[in-house]
Amino acid sequence: MRPLALLALPLLLAACQSENRTAASSETTVDGQTVAEVQVTDPWCRPTPNGMTMTACYVTLASSTGDRLSSIISPRAAQSMVHAVSTEGGVMSMSEMPDGLALPTGQTVSLAPGGDHIMLTGVTVPLAEGDLVPLALTFESGAQIALEAPVRASAPGDDANPARH
Repeated sequence: MRPLALLALPLLLAACQSENRTAASSETTVDGQTVAEVQVTDPWCRPTPNGMTMTACYVTLASSTGDRLSSIISPRAAQSMVHAVSTEGGVMSMSEMPDGLALPTGQTVSLAPGGDHIMLTGVTVPLAEGDLVPLALTFESGAQIALEAPVRASAPGDDANPARH
């Protein structure tokens, strides 16, 4: 399935014609009205540390109908997955969410620094500030969203406080 998804990525990216790189959505038509089913806002990725081939990306997701983020692909990484972050006994650990990320109806779900996030491993070329990382998100409903996440050292809006991360 992954080779098929990688072949579909250029088509998904071409279909994403929004010039606003900070938001994307999937839509459906209900009774002649266009309804956004899933909205993705504020995507961004961290630069890859020197010599490392992994990094984290973050987005904010909202689903008006309830859905589940089931897979992520990027031509900039060998593997992309959603990681859950948990703390037990004062020790933080990460693990893949094999069933994807639930998006409850009408709720905003943030993948953010210090919490759940998208993990890119096997990054093919180091990511530097100012680069754009193509991401294709697929949801359980079949919705697909292609977007480009800017590479930044800190979260949007955190420029005044870089020590926060």
